[in-house]
Amino acid sequence: MSANTVVPVAPEHRPAWGRLYAGYAAFYKVEQTEAMRDTVWGWLMDPAHEVNGLVALGASGEPVGLAHYRPYARPLRGGYGGFLDDLFVDPAQRGQRIADTLIEAVAALGREKGWGVIRWITADDNYRGRGVYDRLATRTMWITYDKML
Repeated sequence: MSANTVVPVAPEHRPAWGRLYAGYAAFYKVEQTEAMRDTVWGWLMDPAHEVNGLVALGASGEPVGLAHYRPYARPLRGGYGGFLDDLFVDPAQRGQRIADTLIEAVAALGREKGWGVIRWITADDNYRGRGVYDRLATRTMWITYDKML
């Protein structure tokens, strides 16, 4: 099995997915608990929930990367897009274009669903990730704001 095999998350992926998602949170310096991961895992396992997940499988069949995505309405366009919420590849597996494969898998699903765009954000200082994103997509002029509640 190649590390470029991407499949929907499944119950047997939970332990490896949990390690990857904890790594993602640590990368962005977000305090995350097991209970928080349980909540997200519950969303991923609920076919009625808007959040979906994919994993990239390594040579041993274990997940080495993850992507979480969901649809969103685009009122100005009168259509839908996909939002790539989370993307993470095990640091030991980077350089194999696993992120490319995960992004393309989300894009393929979006094309099947008739979405007009796949959109995501990243930190300004995520230089390695931005190198991948600059190669695969168009950086926009939009600035993101958060109003904490």
